[in-house]
Amino acid sequence: MDDNKKITYADAGVDVNRGYESVAKIKAHAAQTFNANVLQGLGSFGGFYSLDGENGDVLVAGTDGVGTKLKYAFLSGRNDTVGIDCVAMCVNDIICQGAKPLLFLDYIATGRINPDVVADVVKGVAEGCKQAGCALIGGETAEMPSMYGAGEYDLAGFSVGLVKREKIINGQTITPGCVLVGLASSGLHSNGFSLVRRLLGEDVEKLDADKSLGVSLLDRILTPTRIYVKSLLTLASEFDILGLANITGGGFIENIPRIFPSGVGCRVDVKSFPRPDIFELLAEKSHLSNSELYNTFNMGIGMVAALAPADADSFVKRANALGEKAYIIGETISGEGVIL
Repeated sequence: MDDNKKITYADAGVDVNRGYESVAKIKAHAAQTFNANVLQGLGSFGGFYSLDGENGDVLVAGTDGVGTKLKYAFLSGRNDTVGIDCVAMCVNDIICQGAKPLLFLDYIATGRINPDVVADVVKGVAEGCKQAGCALIGGETAEMPSMYGAGEYDLAGFSVGLVKREKIINGQTITPGCVLVGLASSGLHSNGFSLVRRLLGEDVEKLDADKSLGVSLLDRILTPTRIYVKSLLTLASEFDILGLANITGGGFIENIPRIFPSGVGCRVDVKSFPRPDIFELLAEKSHLSNSELYNTFNMGIGMVAALAPADADSFVKRANALGEKAYIIGETISGEGVIL
């Protein structure tokens, strides 16, 4: 392999355009199922269902999986953290709308059930639910011979949260001149792993022995996604958060604009927060440009909040007191998209 060759997400087998095309094709089918309780246009990180008409409680639902990060779990036999990732990928979306996660369901599919592995996975799911303050009320374990390779499994989840209609965080009042505050990620979280595997390989013994970043590279890879629910529920009770963006697949470039009204973009200072060493390693190996890196990985920021300028400094101070690492990372501007 040419050491200087750029290696993109598409080179790793992921074509985001196919995903966009799929969403476009299925929207009409989903719309046929809607009734008067389905609230549209309020937010892009969860689905809304009103319980009590115009002024009552609103359910916010989200579903997701862990993705190909699972490969490192079952190749290494470390199956007790990916359940945290599964919960995080769902509840971090729900909290973006200001909703408190209430419940969680998991789905594990495998070719041959290994009770010890399933127990380890669900141990992680339960830990994630505790971190998010929600209840694991059930799930499904499916044994499907010949569908998965030996020792392999897939893991997905579903969560429902609750928010008062008037407390929904939806980004509709964001205007140019608002401040963006980033909350630090715990590392890779659970996106971009098809490219991570292409760049770092799947030799888990070698990765475990690699201490070039100060700790085992395998430990860095399997660090679970940070769950922001409890901190953000507290912050939302004390500040007027105008919008929240969960930085998952698509990085800054795709996720931050999802919370903006038409005609609003943003400028982000990538030097305003530390870039963890795992991202420096991936940048070195992939030869991707800054815009490509920030369109694939979270690059050190797992959640972005939009606030009025008068609230920004106090929000950062309070977030830090709650155990987050918060940074003022940019501002909203007239236009579209993200300027790095």
